[in-house]
Amino acid sequence: MLKLTKIFHFEMAHAIHGHTGNCKNIHGHSYELHVTVSTGLFEPGFIPAPGFIMDFKEIKNMVREAVIEKFDHSLLLSRHFMAANPSLASLQNLVIFEEEPTAENLLLYVKQVLQQLLNDKIKLVRLLLFETKDSYAEWTAGQLCES
Repeated sequence: MLKLTKIFHFEMAHAIHGHTGNCKNIHGHSYELHVTVSTGLFEPGFIPAPGFIMDFKEIKNMVREAVIEKFDHSLLLSRHFMAANPSLASLQNLVIFEEEPTAENLLLYVKQVLQQLLNDKIKLVRLLLFETKDSYAEWTAGQLCES
């Protein structure tokens, strides 16, 4: 199977409502998102002109518009966090997320958004979201727990 991966970087702050550790407080991360797509088909020869299954620029534009522009330099807080902290509602860079903005939930959001944007021939097959240099969440198509 032939796969393409494009890597993105963005800065974002968040807090996890109900967490008992330091993540209950507003703090930020330098995120790294890996987006992998495939046709899901094995091509026995070379790919006919123009020679690629999807232009890297198309992946870049799609992910930038759907994900990066929404989250980069924002403060992402859940509706539960906002209910407990209504004074934050006037912040300009605030994005209210339905669920807690963990790496796992962010990744599931990205999966849903990108799957809706891809055509029938191109499939999303893997996502990695690094919250720190050594901690990441991963989604892979076809896993037993996939929804």
